Amino acid sequence: MLGVYRILRLRQNPPRGAIFQRFQGNGILNLNKIYSNFGCVTFSPRMQQKGLENVTVSEVLMTKGEENVGSWLWCRADDAVVNAMKNMADNNIGSLVVLKPEGQHIAGIVTERDCLKKIVAQGRSPLHTQVGQIMTDENNLITVTSDTNILKAMKIMTENHIRHVPVIDGKIVGMISIVDVVRAVMEQQSGELKRLNDYIRGQYY
Repeated sequence: MLGVYRILRLRQNPPRGAIFQRFQGNGILNLNKIYSNFGCVTFSPRMQQKGLENVTVSEVLMTKGEENVGSWLWCRADDAVVNAMKNMADNNIGSLVVLKPEGQHIAGIVTERDCLKKIVAQGRSPLHTQVGQIMTDENNLITVTSDTNILKAMKIMTENHIRHVPVIDGKIVGMISIVDVVRAVMEQQSGELKRLNDYIRGQYY
């Protein structure tokens, strides 16, 4: 994970020579070709112009689409692990927020890594083990707030070797993953490359 962080930091401040090695034959950078391999979504001009040091977790959550803001997938602490695993597999995700049995209060988080290390590797039965027995509980939970800077969120993830972090503003408001962070970095790089293209075309004086 630390290697990923260093690579992304290098992409944020690439050597000048590396920038010009990316030119196509016509002297113009092909942004679509560069970013097509990274699965990036439609870019927000507002975020492209802000700079990563000014982008917050809240803005990254918004890029997921309005229908997904404030939504997340969850399970109960007393659910069988097999049900949590099926939930993650069906929705192609790597973690679930775990809620306490008696209400909507967060109890912790369970990830696919928990299932591998604490169920598969130990030969335990996912049918007879509850999520609460393998999850990271609320006392050890690493979280961010919606106004956390995205670079700080990236540092938190890499230093703690985690890929999913709940976003909590008094109560849980969403979930951010390392994929969301990478997309935010790539979006910012798209804005910088666009400005470089505009400069090459003579649109800056």
